[in-house]
Amino acid sequence: MSARRIDWVSAPAGPLRGELRVPGDKSISHRAIMLAALAEGASRIAGFLEGEDTRATARAFAQMGVRIEAPADGERVVHGVGLHGLCAPADAIDCGNAGTAMRLLTGLLCAQRFDSRLTGDASLSRRPMRRVIEPLTRMGAQIDAEPGDVPPLRIHGGRALRGIAYESPVASAQVKSAVLLAGLYADGETSVREPQPTRDYTESMLAAFGWPVTYAPGLARLTGGHRLHATELRVPADFSSAAFFLVAATIVPGSELVLREVGMNPRRTGLLEALRAMGADIRVENPRGAGAFAVADLVVRHAPLAGSDVPAELVPDMIDEFPILFVAAAAAKGMTRIRGAAELRVKESDRIAVMANGLRALGVRVEETPDGASIEGGAIDGGEVDAAGDHRCAMSFAVAGAIARDPVRIRDCANVATSFPGFVELANGCGFALS
Repeated sequence: MSARRIDWVSAPAGPLRGELRVPGDKSISHRAIMLAALAEGASRIAGFLEGEDTRATARAFAQMGVRIEAPADGERVVHGVGLHGLCAPADAIDCGNAGTAMRLLTGLLCAQRFDSRLTGDASLSRRPMRRVIEPLTRMGAQIDAEPGDVPPLRIHGGRALRGIAYESPVASAQVKSAVLLAGLYADGETSVREPQPTRDYTESMLAAFGWPVTYAPGLARLTGGHRLHATELRVPADFSSAAFFLVAATIVPGSELVLREVGMNPRRTGLLEALRAMGADIRVENPRGAGAFAVADLVVRHAPLAGSDVPAELVPDMIDEFPILFVAAAAAKGMTRIRGAAELRVKESDRIAVMANGLRALGVRVEETPDGASIEGGAIDGGEVDAAGDHRCAMSFAVAGAIARDPVRIRDCANVATSFPGFVELANGCGFALS
């Protein structure tokens, strides 16, 4: 993870123009490395996200004896060792800032022959892990955490796992994925039922690697005892990264942007529906692919937004996009109300508090609730905000600066490298004034 402090200044921008492709999908990049490492044969991955989070996942498997080649930027060749071919790592596995890596690795590692230890940075070390420890323990795993069920995690190997029918109390793709990955090694059937459907990347990608899996919105099931087979994958552009440009082009007058090859999994694109309900002009062109690898080109033009009540059923499909939705709401006419998003309190930061505090510092009226906020749109002033080391909050404040009356200084932006290396260059290339 980036150790040095990075601050940005985002100044008012003119119309945003051009065509761009944002980096590869982070969720798919994580899972591609994991499943390719456990497959039999060499898998080729194109469009891999060269972010610090996904590189942490690749390093973890290299520590466990998997040979991973990088023939070019955004490409990986993973020489899989099979389901039972991982070796004990000599040292703790450092997940950096990657909550996805830690939670999914916990599911995989609790079934291995060897003990392992997972660590992370200061932010990750505050994130709750009880949500994965509890179901995995029910499957027979033994996992020790620090007080409060936070990392580091100590995972005891050599445990026989059994399949369970898990009714998840939270709508979390990471929890679901950790249980399903442990289920690859478990005796019998493993199923996960969710209170609301979440992204189905793990299920879809298991199928792509040849594992029999049954899934529908809100339910997934599989049995142990099969094999994963090497394949070739092209990772779509990350919708969560495209989201900053969708909102920016919507709220900056005179803008028109084309975003190429954006991932369009319906469990990830709730923001698109929310923005359109507010009046956004976003056109989906040339849809192709399927499942986790469905993509399309998105054409977005400036349009006036009106505040709205965000439907609670959309929340799981846009949980990573709420920081930038806060900015869209601040630029809209009228009141936007967000409810049912308590999960934002336990992401890389307390995103509700970070975004609310930052927008208030820029003159926006925001009232926090335990599971969301009410945001009254209007003019955005210049000023200084704190991203609290959260990559998505930092980029969201950069978008706010593009329509502010005066420049916005954004503190603590180094972690943008975890998910969107090259954000500043790409943003300035289409018209931002970001330094």
